[in-house]
Amino acid sequence: MPTVRKSTVIDSPLETVWNVLRDFNGHDRWHPAIAASRIERKNPSDMVGCVRAFRLADGSELRERLLALSDLEQCFTYCLLDTPVPLFNYVAHVRLFPVTDGNRTFWEWESRFDTPHDRREELVELVGDGIYAAGFKAIRENLDSRDA
Repeated sequence: MPTVRKSTVIDSPLETVWNVLRDFNGHDRWHPAIAASRIERKNPSDMVGCVRAFRLADGSELRERLLALSDLEQCFTYCLLDTPVPLFNYVAHVRLFPVTDGNRTFWEWESRFDTPHDRREELVELVGDGIYAAGFKAIRENLDSRDA
């Protein structure tokens, strides 16, 4: 079972970063891979158990369930329900921590999943670089443009 763990430091206060990330349905506004997203059954996007259905820029469709969300600890956990990519039993955690030196934010994004052995390296790279690293870059650019 591969584990992918990526982290970065964002030059914005924790509260600012958390306000963007805690919206489980807001990733289409900042992640370049997401074309459109909606929460099924019109549930609130911060309701544990809600399901987001979204379309990628390439037309692929996915569904994910919010398993936990904590404003106190600035973290959330979600799992993949439906995906065209063979990522089975995929569970991811997003955690933010304050960096007091400069009022910045440490962001960790981690997941574990099963995948066919012959695609392990390809899919670890897809998750780590195509999703997580791309998300870090997009949030950084999004927040920088707000500050400008």
